[in-house]
Amino acid sequence: MLLFLHAHPLITAIGCGSLIGLVLALIGGGGSVVATPMLVYVIGLRNPHLAIGTGAIGVAVNAAMALAGHARAGRVRWRTGALFAFCGLAGAGVGSSLGKLCDAQTLLRGLSVLMLVIAASMILRRVAEDAPAVQTGWRRLAGFGAGSGSLAGFFGIGGGFLIVPGLVSATGMSTAEAVATSLIAVTAFGATTAANYALSGLVDWSVALALIAGGLIGGIAGGAIAGRLTGQRDLLRFLFSALVAAMALAMLASTIN
Repeated sequence: MLLFLHAHPLITAIGCGSLIGLVLALIGGGGSVVATPMLVYVIGLRNPHLAIGTGAIGVAVNAAMALAGHARAGRVRWRTGALFAFCGLAGAGVGSSLGKLCDAQTLLRGLSVLMLVIAASMILRRVAEDAPAVQTGWRRLAGFGAGSGSLAGFFGIGGGFLIVPGLVSATGMSTAEAVATSLIAVTAFGATTAANYALSGLVDWSVALALIAGGLIGGIAGGAIAGRLTGQRDLLRFLFSALVAAMALAMLASTIN
């Protein structure tokens, strides 16, 4: 099976992109964190730096497509999202530059640990959604922006698991608005990371385009069925977080052995 996947990387990339787009549409984030592991272990881009650069393009474009859908529904707070993204752009640039200098195995090991944290945060997010929002001010928002931008750039992820709670705690907006607004920053951070890696020749453009095509398919499918699964989003989030945790443990084991 793995031999087939590696022999048909573009077809496999479309499938992986579809999964990312579907997750983004159904549970509002988290899908981008599996881009690098899938590119390395499923599609077969054995250079983690090449995988991060390639995945960052897919993350940015898929987030932009999802953002367009939320914008049409009127859920995006553009001013707040633009400020958050601006505060994190420098962090994304610095983080991606440091990521390129980091040893590949160390990078994958760190990503696997971060994936475990993200899986736990996704499971616990329901508690945060049920709690009343407490506004903590724009300085904290800027701090969340800088921190999430740095992590997004270093590991080539979207950073939504930090952006969403940052927006909620700093502004008091609803979780639905925060998920929609966060996509501004996810798009900006992904584009910054992708550009930095592209300047070093660390992008497989054919695979990136296949990821984007798959993301479009998955996003459309997710949008079509999202309304029917409104009551099942907690279950979907739990199942996906379990998948993320399993992938993280497998990655961690492979980098230790």
